[in-house]
Amino acid sequence: MESSFLSPEPSAITNILTLRYDPSITPNLPRKTWNDFKPSIEKPSIEFIEKSIAKTLRKQLDLSSIKKISIALSGGIDSTLILTLIKKTIPDIQVDAISIKFANSVDETENASKIAAKLEADHHIVDVENYLRDLPKAISIIKLPFWDLHWYYVVKRSQSLSKYLASGDGGDELFGGYTFRYKKFLSMTNHNSTPLEKAKSYLLCHERDRVPDQEKIFGSKANFSWESIYKILIPYFDNTLSPIEQIFLADYNGKLLYNFNPINTRILNHFDMKSISPLLSDELISYALGIPLQHKYDKTKNIGKLSLRKLLAKYNMDKLTTTEKLGFNVNTLNLWKSFGQSLCEEYLIDSEVVKNEWINKDWISKYIHKADLDVRYVNKFLGLLAFEVWYRLFVTKDMSANTTLN
Repeated sequence: MESSFLSPEPSAITNILTLRYDPSITPNLPRKTWNDFKPSIEKPSIEFIEKSIAKTLRKQLDLSSIKKISIALSGGIDSTLILTLIKKTIPDIQVDAISIKFANSVDETENASKIAAKLEADHHIVDVENYLRDLPKAISIIKLPFWDLHWYYVVKRSQSLSKYLASGDGGDELFGGYTFRYKKFLSMTNHNSTPLEKAKSYLLCHERDRVPDQEKIFGSKANFSWESIYKILIPYFDNTLSPIEQIFLADYNGKLLYNFNPINTRILNHFDMKSISPLLSDELISYALGIPLQHKYDKTKNIGKLSLRKLLAKYNMDKLTTTEKLGFNVNTLNLWKSFGQSLCEEYLIDSEVVKNEWINKDWISKYIHKADLDVRYVNKFLGLLAFEVWYRLFVTKDMSANTTLN
């Protein structure tokens, strides 16, 4: 669904508001089949992973002219590993590490500061008070109705420091980082579960993507059906892979291909920045997919990214990383109380997407004024706010990209 459409594509809208991605978007990365996820390596070599990352860094950076590089540093395993190997591979390059500090959310910047200091990188903290303030500008750049656009703030800060921005993108999908989701999925399924039952369980593990009465959100124009949603997911669970490997397959061919990577790429292109994503090189993608499950995920301890952890331990950096998967984390409940609810009341009650029968007004009225709203509904309302902003930017064209949401 691009800005050139005079009206939204029904399937694109229902996919984005239910899955948080739309497979009709042209991906930058190659799609993979379940055969690609069959283990093909007896035991992964952390030396190979390290050499592959170093090779990508040397290939993408002209060492004769580039003196500075930025990196998005969350303090987690992936970004810490990339920063570590940048300093090892190109020891003389100046590195600016960028972290985001969201208001009323878990603050990971203190931990990121320790990592930056140990690796002699200049650390820059971007304070974001109102995460939704620049939503029209960010959506005007990506041309898609998404609200969780922390990358906009990272790239906007980075552009004044360097034309090159490194990241640990892809680590979760390729090396098994969504452990909270794996554990829940295993508790909901068994060896007798059908592909459809697994697809439903997979959706239930994504609390930000759907609500119990999801089908009631949509108006007549959206033409929502669960059948069309399950049709996208079922192939990922209708094969001989193990249940967790099936999740790897669904995660890779889902948000990585049709949300995170295309969105990040569009933001980088807008600011004339070059992405350095060593974990997403063709070589490392192919290698990572072939790593056996037991070298990615420890089911007993519920720990993932085992190969990357070993590589970090080689440089004594593993103890500094955050133990829980957070990434750039905004507390949506606190965001709702401080800005989200009032903005949704302002923009959604009499919204264009309701007037034009894309969204059901009764569903909005039922929940929008509730105190202590469930986090799933908060996320859904923020998604609807993004849809309304997108609609007004590109369909009715009565909103400016420079509009701020306060």
